[in-house]
Amino acid sequence: MEAIAITGAGVVSSLGSNVPKFHSNVMAGATGIGVAPWYDPARDPRRIFWGVVTDFDPNDWMSPKVAEGSDMFAQFAIAAARQAMQQAGLDGGGFDAERTGVVHGTSGGGVRAFQKAQYMLDTQGPEAVPRKTQLQVWANMAAAQVALHYRLHGPNLTVTTACASSLDAIGTAANLIRAGEADVIVAGGTEGGLALSDGTQDGDFVPAMYYAGGAYGMEGAIEDPKRAMLPFDVNRSGIVVGEGSAMIVLERESHAKARGARILGYLRGYGSLADSYHPSSPDPSGEWEARAMQKALRSAGLGATDVGGLFAHATATPKGDTAEINAINLVHGKASGRKSPLPVTGLKGHTGHSGASSGGMALIEGLMGMADGRFAHTANTTDPDPAAEFEIVTGRPKDQDFDVVQVNSFGFGGQNASMIVTRS
Repeated sequence: MEAIAITGAGVVSSLGSNVPKFHSNVMAGATGIGVAPWYDPARDPRRIFWGVVTDFDPNDWMSPKVAEGSDMFAQFAIAAARQAMQQAGLDGGGFDAERTGVVHGTSGGGVRAFQKAQYMLDTQGPEAVPRKTQLQVWANMAAAQVALHYRLHGPNLTVTTACASSLDAIGTAANLIRAGEADVIVAGGTEGGLALSDGTQDGDFVPAMYYAGGAYGMEGAIEDPKRAMLPFDVNRSGIVVGEGSAMIVLERESHAKARGARILGYLRGYGSLADSYHPSSPDPSGEWEARAMQKALRSAGLGATDVGGLFAHATATPKGDTAEINAINLVHGKASGRKSPLPVTGLKGHTGHSGASSGGMALIEGLMGMADGRFAHTANTTDPDPAAEFEIVTGRPKDQDFDVVQVNSFGFGGQNASMIVTRS
């Protein structure tokens, strides 16, 4: 089976809106978590944190007309996709439009546009509802806008599997290429911004989603932004919501080499299945998360001991992290035959939980780390959970050569996905 090459990558995140800045800030241990722009001490009993994108200008990536007619999630996706296409050497053309597609994943789609339209209706009446609300809200419009930008006629699909969306979109894209449906596909995932593009509040508008996580008990009552999200830490207490986009260019290895493209790495394996335990909590045993990981390894033709590092989903919730620790122990723990513990990290202490884009961000950071010989650490985590039969990398990046990375993404609804990426 021909390998699937990765030839381009793009990121919009709370750590920066391009891959070099994102990677540099991850390596530096920076965090994009800060006080949410809507926080009002007179109204809110506790501080609420958010991983907000603050350096994004849609006019750098699209026309004012496209920006005006698109929700922030589509704007983020267009920017990340264009970055990826630029790195792949395809932004100016050089592709067969009928053999080039887009597969994009998102959880909320244009939820900001929907909330803002309702706010406008309630405060100013029917005439204030934006004319393009439907176009802004629909989840398929990010993929559609990318295709429109490049006038693509290949597969154009949207995947909605909560926080597993970007890995499922990338895995679906790889399968389409293997099936002969396309030569090149731009794939990844996005969670749209709820603030303005510079990370500030939009007048008096406060999105309902600002309070949704706290109402469901997903957030901890923490006053320090550097302690607000602690993946795999014994003191973990909950999620900080993040946002952003991560997109990559996938193509058949022979296609990439024929046009002289620089290959960043290879997508070797993908596993996806249903946990089917609870709408928001994983099976505490980690059995089905482990099975998704094993499925990815089998499809890559690799064993657990071949993996040099793992990017965990690691949401910093007591239940979520416990299940994933159990899953990683089952696959990569003491019984795996490893000579030394597997290095494991999670990026959400850096970025907040960027939802559908989080798996794609981890995949891209894995590619950058393999190229540099440095494995990212878990920002802000200081007291690793002793239940882990693996090395939770903390404090600073780990200097090591590694050629195989596994990435996990597990979402609400029991969406379990795992992926294997290699340097060569």
